[in-house]
Amino acid sequence: MYNPQDEKLALQLLNHSVELKSGENIMLQLVGLNGIGLIRALTEKIREIGAHPFIKIEDQEVNRILLEAGGEDFWKNQAAVDQLPLMKQMDAFIGIRGAENIYENSQVSKDANSAYSKHFLNPVHFKQRVEHTRWVVLRYPSQAFAMNAKMPTSRFSDFYYKACLLDYNRLEKAMQPLEDVLRKTDIIHLKGEGTDITFSVKGQNWIPCFGKRNIPDGELFSSPLLESVNGTITYTASVYQGKPFEFVKLIVKNGVVISFDSSDNTALEEILDTDQGARRFGEFSFGLNPIIEKPMYDILFDEKIYGSNHLTLGKDYEIAANGNHSNIHWDLVCIGPDVYLDGEQIRKGRFFVKDELTGLNPESLSH
Repeated sequence: MYNPQDEKLALQLLNHSVELKSGENIMLQLVGLNGIGLIRALTEKIREIGAHPFIKIEDQEVNRILLEAGGEDFWKNQAAVDQLPLMKQMDAFIGIRGAENIYENSQVSKDANSAYSKHFLNPVHFKQRVEHTRWVVLRYPSQAFAMNAKMPTSRFSDFYYKACLLDYNRLEKAMQPLEDVLRKTDIIHLKGEGTDITFSVKGQNWIPCFGKRNIPDGELFSSPLLESVNGTITYTASVYQGKPFEFVKLIVKNGVVISFDSSDNTALEEILDTDQGARRFGEFSFGLNPIIEKPMYDILFDEKIYGSNHLTLGKDYEIAANGNHSNIHWDLVCIGPDVYLDGEQIRKGRFFVKDELTGLNPESLSH
């Protein structure tokens, strides 16, 4: 059994996000036992299309046990024997994160996280899945998820489906003027409370995101020229590798984090010391989903907050590369800085002020 909203979401994922065709192979990965209704809906619709589902259901606590006990040899073997050969046969991938406890991996050691990232996550997902399949990832609503969002469960469910089932074709059209101006831009300047940072995006590729890779979606991303980032940036609350941060502040010189502050500096330093690329930036993006207003400790939602930007520590994406190689990719979000492109202000706080960009403001997209 599954609810009507899951049927709508399944159809959007299959028809819009991964554009699944008859005869193709698709992996469905569910992490956490919540979300089984969506898996059922997807499986039924996939078979109606005539495609072939390969279903992987994982328990969050079992994954934590493996993460704590695993080392380099273990994850190399997991990738080589199981996941990488299978992923190489996939045309599409849908990843559903239905786990209840976002802090389940909060006590996993730095070395254990590093071994997993380097020898499993990077080759299986970043290299094979991201670069060679049509993929999309999403969360699934739960009481715990609603609690993190500080919302009643029923209202959160309504919010979740509204954000996920946004009219992405309409959003795509609204993004075009911003993409056009960004492709002509050299220097981006973010300025707000605790933030005053500049970097160059001259000649970089820009990727509009409208429901093809993340659900919910709504971002426009590229990457800064590697050594051009200078200044200070302050981010909102975030969770990374199961570790919560109420805020993160970075001081950057010539593209490298030289100083930092946060609500957990020990954990932050461990992340920054993962490798050389962890102190550099691999992505810059505008958050543009008109339904998502505030952080909820979930990056798939938080990075899409309207009037936000994320300047990401770690690995770049090949489609918008800047040469930063790392085993981390941490989408830290800065909400509401003023944005200047080559000295011209295009956004004041959370709202675009340049005439051709006001179609991206919430009142233009959410009705």
